[in-house]
Amino acid sequence: MPHVSAARYGKDNVRVYKVHRDEKTGTHTVTEMTVCCLLEGEIETSYTVADNSVVVATDSIKNTIYIKAKEHPVNPPELYASYLGQHFLDTYGHIHVANVNISVKRWTRMVIDGKEHPHSFYRDGEETRTVEARITRQGIDIKSGIAGLLVLKSTGSAFHGFVRDEFTTLGETWDRILSTEVDSTWTWNTLPSVAAVEAKVSQFDKAWGDARNITMKTFAEEDSPSVQATMYKMASQILDAAPETAKVTYALPNKHYFEIDLSWHKGIKNTGKDAEVYAPQSNPNGLIKVEVSRS
Repeated sequence: MPHVSAARYGKDNVRVYKVHRDEKTGTHTVTEMTVCCLLEGEIETSYTVADNSVVVATDSIKNTIYIKAKEHPVNPPELYASYLGQHFLDTYGHIHVANVNISVKRWTRMVIDGKEHPHSFYRDGEETRTVEARITRQGIDIKSGIAGLLVLKSTGSAFHGFVRDEFTTLGETWDRILSTEVDSTWTWNTLPSVAAVEAKVSQFDKAWGDARNITMKTFAEEDSPSVQATMYKMASQILDAAPETAKVTYALPNKHYFEIDLSWHKGIKNTGKDAEVYAPQSNPNGLIKVEVSRS
């Protein structure tokens, strides 16, 4: 007889904005995030025999997301995710796992006439800070990350020495434009409780800042022989910077910029060392992924 081998449900795409007002300085700090919370547990009968008595309504889950954002700090998002997930385990005995995913948008404080403005911000690109947390009765597993960080450098990248056979048309290059949209994660060692997350709270912001700086510094400064070699170097440095992480991943899609041969028009030189005008490409594109773990 068929049986439910795995199931989870909850609320997705819950948009939350929170403002913290410092009464002493008059300075506001804002956070905007999108939350997904999916529950697991003794819920099989809701699927097999239409037993809704085991269902915490997804609307209730949405309401809880807002209430917990009011009751607790939302920064760092790893801590808020832990508070939120633990609530469902403490409140509902038949719920054994809460999966909380958070994506935080970038609102950067405006600088007006050389001074930081106390309550005005601008959207600083589409990059997001991400968290995936799995809260169980055995502990809390957290994966932090960066997504949508679009980077480009106009030189300092090569790609040659790859397999050449009857299927190959790509030419080798010792100098090219390199652009990608960074998606990186780092997975923390399992923490036993929310109290343990609270005790480690300062590490989350530091690791995010270090990972972001490492990514951009390595991307900018390395004379890259390949995306593969560069991303491995980035991941290794993040493991060194965040010693309580177990592994780091990168997914880097190529954002191609192709030279345009303009020699047909009055002999204009626009290839090789003379290239200045390029055609940005959308797809198809290369996609390179890696997971680097501690030995």
